[in-house]
Parts: sequence; C-alpha cells; structure tokens
Amino acid sequence: MRAKTVLPAVAMTAVSMVLTLAVVVMWLGTAVPWPVAVVVGLGIDGGWLATLAYERRLAAQGDHNAAVTAVGWSFGILAAGVLVAHALTVDYSAGAWLAVAWLPIAAKALWLVHGLWERTALTPVALDAIRGIQQEARDEAAVARARLRAEAATEETRLTAVTEAGARIARVQARTAQTLSAAWSTLETARAGEETGRALTSVTARVTPGVTPRWELPVWGPTEPVGSRSLDAAPALTDDALDVIVDEIRTSETPALSYREMATRFRAAGHSASEVRLRAAWKRVAA
Repeated sequence: MRAKTVLPAVAMTAVSMVLTLAVVVMWLGTAVPWPVAVVVGLGIDGGWLATLAYERRLAAQGDHNAAVTAVGWSFGILAAGVLVAHALTVDYSAGAWLAVAWLPIAAKALWLVHGLWERTALTPVALDAIRGIQQEARDEAAVARARLRAEAATEETRLTAVTEAGARIARVQARTAQTLSAAWSTLETARAGEETGRALTSVTARVTPGVTPRWELPVWGPTEPVGSRSLDAAPALTDDALDVIVDEIRTSETPALSYREMATRFRAAGHSASEVRLRAAWKRVAA
C-alpha cells in the first residue's frame, strides 16, 4: 500500500528535477556559460530535494516544521516559475512547455498526499479489527431486519386468523338469530291462530285450572336480575330473655363456661345481641 503513494511522488520528483535542470541550462546557456547554468539548475533542484529530505525525516519522527515546509514549497514554486518563464520566452512549442510547467507543484502535492497517508495509515491488525466490527454490525443489522420481517409476517397471520374467526362468529350469530326469528315467528303464528289457541287452551286447562283462554308467549329479550329477598329482622331479645339464654348456655357444662365460650355458642345457636348487652347479661347471671 505504501508503494501506491510513494512511487508516483518519487517519479514526479525525478521528472520535475530533470526538466528543471534542462530548462535552466537551455534558457540561461545563451546568456551565461553552460557550467554556470548547470550550477543554477542543480541549486534549484538540490534545495528542493534537501528540503524534501528534511521534511521526510521530520515526518518519520512524527514531527513537523512549518518553516521547512514553506522553504520546500518556495523551491517548488521557483522551479515552476522557471518553467513558466521559459515557456513564455521561447518561440517554439510554448504550449508544450507550459503544459509541463506544473510538474514541480504536482510533485510537492504528491508528497503531501503521501504524508497524509502515512499519518492515517493503520496496521493490518487494526484493519482486521475494523473489518470485523463492520462485519459484525452488518450481521446484526441483517438479523434485526429478518426479525422484524418475521414479526410482521406473524402479526399479519394473527390478524388474518382473528379476522376470519370474527367473521365466522358473526355468521354463526346471524344464522342463530335467523333461526330464532323463524322459531319465534312460528310460535307467534301458533298463538295467533284461532284453532291452535283453542287446542292449546284445552290441553293446558286440565293441567293448570283457571288458565287464560289466550296462550301467552314467553318473554324473549333482556331480563332484569331479581333482587335477593331480604329476611325480616328478628325481634330484639329483652333483658330477661337474654339473661335466661345466657345462664342456660353458661351452666350447660361443669364447670361453667367462660364468657368467650358462651358468646361463641350464643351466636352459633342463632341468637342475636350486641356485645355490650351480651356482656351485661353475663355479669348479671354470673354475679
């Protein structure tokens, strides 16, 4: 993976340095001796390469220097400026020279991309861990989607079954109501018929004397619940009667019963008296 970013940067740097040196020699060779032009070209390329090497050393140490970066970009802009100036002064193939004038800037940009790649590069172990996490998340999402689809299908099946059962119940109720209506109509016809009424009266008169000549239909419809019959309250016992009952229960065994045992048997026998009256009667008979 490292070669994918460093090789293009190295190739672009080499092409840019060779092109800069050639342009400087051709451009300045007519005005100064060619050794001087070679020195100027090598100076531009050497400064560019030196700052690049120092930047790479700092990057390997995890450091960064803005001044060195600025100097490196200055050399790159200078080399690009030389190429542009040469392209503007030549009488032939000016477009072609301008087309390659961006190579020094492109080389610096490629080294910048390579530095960004190095700062964000991960080890194979970390990449495997990330891939595992992503795969686990995809698996969980797929399982959740399958669960939701299954629950939706189950709910749809349940609703369909409930709807069908409700429809069947409604049909049964409709048929039952129709049958009851027909039976009631038959009973009404039988009751309203003159001959049928006399026949029913003659049949029921021997069983139930004093039956009305007209046979009434039973009530069909809502009925009201019959309230529970309230029992008439028993009359309260007089003090004398209460004393007699308490004394009989108390002396029914030997030795005499305690008050608690007497009270229990008193109420079990169906008698009714308040606790205050019962205790007063106990005190009177036990005195």
